[in-house]
Amino acid sequence: MFENITLPPNLSASLGSETQDFAVKSTRLQPVKKSLYSILIGLALLAIMGIFVSAFLGPIFQGQEVHFTANGSPVTAGPGNLGPIVLPSIILGIFTLVGLGILIYGIYSLIKKGGYFVGTPTRLVNYINENVKSTDWEQFTGNIEVSGNDASGTLTLQLRTGKTVSNKRGPDKFVPDVIYICGIANIFEIEKLCRKRIKENDPTPAGVVPGIV
Repeated sequence: MFENITLPPNLSASLGSETQDFAVKSTRLQPVKKSLYSILIGLALLAIMGIFVSAFLGPIFQGQEVHFTANGSPVTAGPGNLGPIVLPSIILGIFTLVGLGILIYGIYSLIKKGGYFVGTPTRLVNYINENVKSTDWEQFTGNIEVSGNDASGTLTLQLRTGKTVSNKRGPDKFVPDVIYICGIANIFEIEKLCRKRIKENDPTPAGVVPGIV
């Protein structure tokens, strides 16, 4: 192990007598840049929705009428005729909640600790929120990103699992799941250990290219 840290009892019990390549405590749930990006997106969406709400519903709250066009026909809504604005109000409310959710998640991920990470010869174990999550090394692709320095760096480990995101302007894109280990020392040595274990546990037979029979 690279750090002299005391592991929580539940984590130690889960590991048992397994050999520990390293044991570290992640300072964050995800990199700061990623959290700040979520916060900015959430604020931007809330600001845009605020403009629409102010322009669209503001006059009605003041007892005035709102005039707009729907399906090419002029529509008037006011305090005594709220029917035409029910659907637009619902849509504005949904986007406002989405923006609020993104903002809250960004703030949460910015201050939330990433928990403990322990690497063994067969798996990577994460202990967070009193829960132990184990990921076998064979579930990782071997694509690893390192940022920061050896005193405080971040590892981004790419998994074979993920989701396909639709793209109207081109082919669908596969976005892999990732695991972040943030703010840890000896980052380059730990990276080498992770690469070694991923290669040792690679389920793809030597000489076989994935996706090609």
